[in-house]
Amino acid sequence: MPMLFLVQINLNSVAMIRSTCENALQVIRKAEQEFSLDPEHIIEKSYHMTTVLRNLLCTVKKNVLEKGFSDENEEINFFKSIKPQILGKLIFYNKVFRIEAACPVVTGKMHHKYFSNELNLLKQEYKEHFYNTDFYRYYRTGRTEWDHHFFCRGKIDLHEGVNSFVFEIDTQFSTYYDYKVARIIANELLYGYLVSKIEPDIQQTAIFSDGNTANRDFFWTDSKNALIELIYALHASGSISHGKAGIRKISMVFQLLFRIQLGDVHHAYHRMKDRTDSKSIFLDQLKLSLKQHMEKEV
Repeated sequence: MPMLFLVQINLNSVAMIRSTCENALQVIRKAEQEFSLDPEHIIEKSYHMTTVLRNLLCTVKKNVLEKGFSDENEEINFFKSIKPQILGKLIFYNKVFRIEAACPVVTGKMHHKYFSNELNLLKQEYKEHFYNTDFYRYYRTGRTEWDHHFFCRGKIDLHEGVNSFVFEIDTQFSTYYDYKVARIIANELLYGYLVSKIEPDIQQTAIFSDGNTANRDFFWTDSKNALIELIYALHASGSISHGKAGIRKISMVFQLLFRIQLGDVHHAYHRMKDRTDSKSIFLDQLKLSLKQHMEKEV
């Protein structure tokens, strides 16, 4: 078989994998826009999202196992950024479904106590499995020097004391640490969701109401990174609550306001710090746009 033909096959395979991964993330965004978690239909919609994400993960897995990766960088990107986003949201929506399906009442003190208990359980999980661990600090601070160890297949170090479920994973479709990133993403989303259920100052019902035409027409149209950049700028400048509001709470309010899920905002922020050009691309563009708009009106 001619060498050129072999190269062409490989390039086609790589393009197909990239296309599949990009399409997968687009499918998630579209499904979330169509099935926002409004309180009235939350059980039905969280179940639907669980089904969508489960099927999506199976499709991506099939393509990865059949086509492979072109190089180590592509493999690292998939297991560090692509798969955890799909699996993390799958874990999140499945958890929301289970929590809501078991909720004894819809309002009142028992309702508040139920969700407060779920929040405490989440905090306990964080303390037991993530707090003060080397990998958690590595991922949260946006480091990359050990990516080849954490996000390439076949490099699990049993001397690190990994969780026992590692022996049951498909080593052709997991590095073990991609699952840990997915849990971090899922817990971040779940934290925001649970807080919105027990915080009296956040009117989730009004924001997510499908019957509110104004809210359906009010949504974020720029990238998620742009919104995260804005959130961090507002936090750093002390423009919200005199700087006393944390990143999690600010990001949760914006997610509810714009009916968007930002995922792991901390990791996205640390990636911004590694930008080679401007580290505040969106804010620079905002300043330029405002200046041009003012000059038009003169």
